[in-house]
Amino acid sequence: MPGFTLPLPVLADAWFPTKKKQIPHNFKPPMGKTAQDHYAMMYGHGAGKVKLFSGMPSAPSPYYWNASPNKAHKDSAKDVSESTKKFVHDALDKFKQCVDMWKLQAEIKVNIMSVSGIGPPGSLKGPELKSLAPFSSWEGTLKEKNEKAYAKAVVEGTSKQWKAWQDKVMIPGLPFWPAFAAFPLATAPPMPNIPMPLITCPSAMMAEMTMPKLRDAMADALDGGVKDKDEDKKHLAIFETIAFPISLNFLLWLVMQQVMNLLGKGPIPTYAPPYVPVGPVVAGSEAMGKALMA
Repeated sequence: MPGFTLPLPVLADAWFPTKKKQIPHNFKPPMGKTAQDHYAMMYGHGAGKVKLFSGMPSAPSPYYWNASPNKAHKDSAKDVSESTKKFVHDALDKFKQCVDMWKLQAEIKVNIMSVSGIGPPGSLKGPELKSLAPFSSWEGTLKEKNEKAYAKAVVEGTSKQWKAWQDKVMIPGLPFWPAFAAFPLATAPPMPNIPMPLITCPSAMMAEMTMPKLRDAMADALDGGVKDKDEDKKHLAIFETIAFPISLNFLLWLVMQQVMNLLGKGPIPTYAPPYVPVGPVVAGSEAMGKALMA
């Protein structure tokens, strides 16, 4: 089955400009003739050859808005936007890679009673996302201290929220094995389950994968020193831009992702031919739990 299908980078690129973050964030236009003259001289190109504006109005380029049409502001906004955009795209790409790897290692533990698969919260097992290669190696590939801090926050925050959801997934008596209602043997051999969407296995912590929760988890994991220096709270906008496409894709993924290839088996204690030629499976279990998220 496909992983996250909506274009993560496109959703992020559409979201960040709505946060209206500008470069520089504390700019105020000069007031009064003297201040305006000094401002013109500062950004001019010689006496009588003032070039204050780039000819473009304030606009996101592509993430941050320039505080004014001043060319210096526009160039700064463009440079910061490009580095932020690259970081966001890298974060989303690595998260998707981790989810794809997690799917290959996921396991489901289940008890079988007749046709039903039953499992308490914690029935879904899988590795922590931060332990998988795309995340575990990311911080080491970065050079800047701030980049490392932001990458660590993304890894820790998203991994924590994913694990919170995973640890509360339960199997609420789904009819995985219809044939086990009346099986003509003393023991039912391993049989694959009827595929069902993952969303039919609820989790009490599914809200942990919503945008506000993901954003706050990443913000909480960010180094305090880096956070304190960010007067304009740009880190919240960055983390929200990462959280938005993840949360949206997660909900769609739950609907599309099939729980399948779960082999169930178990005894039929009422089997007593020729008087009782068939019976239901009682106290059965999975024969193997690997590779369920095909």
